[in-house]
Amino acid sequence: MPLAIFDLDGTLVHSAPDIAAALNRLMARRALPPFALPEVQAMIGDGARALLAKAFAARGAAWGEEDFGSFLPDLEANSAVLSRPFPGIPEALAGLAEARWGLAVCTNKPIAATRALLEGLGLAGRFSVVLGGDSLSVRKPDPGHVRGVLEAAGAAPGEAVMIGDHANDVLAARGAGVRSVFAAWGYGADPGADAVAFSPAELLQTVR
Repeated sequence: MPLAIFDLDGTLVHSAPDIAAALNRLMARRALPPFALPEVQAMIGDGARALLAKAFAARGAAWGEEDFGSFLPDLEANSAVLSRPFPGIPEALAGLAEARWGLAVCTNKPIAATRALLEGLGLAGRFSVVLGGDSLSVRKPDPGHVRGVLEAAGAAPGEAVMIGDHANDVLAARGAGVRSVFAAWGYGADPGADAVAFSPAELLQTVR
């Protein structure tokens, strides 16, 4: 069975509003200026710790484990308040499943926040495998993250496609011997994927 592996933030879900809200609540607690949504979108893709590192660096401030320990539970508890699947994603997932594609998620978002978001949006049941940024000892762009999904799904690299909006997705896929599709509706710029889908409606045709 072919396998479609999806990134989460910026690919399946427009989650930046909830990420920005949680980040700005942390900024307020630290008496630091908030970020606009486009600024937060540009910082998404490398995981929660990297997001905080970028945010605090932009404010010329240091951050510590207490900040991470405050931010993450807030994000988990409020992951599906403003976040929504991108238009056409539920239909694309249904179409892929009908065409007998297996579905998986490979994201750098921590696994607890990932599961909370997927469950909150009613998407969790679609995916046979979900790996977050802390599920393994490695994460994207390390190809081991994608290999972990393949192993859990029982799929060979040649049977899989990685769909994402970030360079990390393409690099991890390439290292694992998996084809890549750039999600042009997301937060990043095309880093040289094998193919480009300009909307979720194009996904089934593109992965084929």
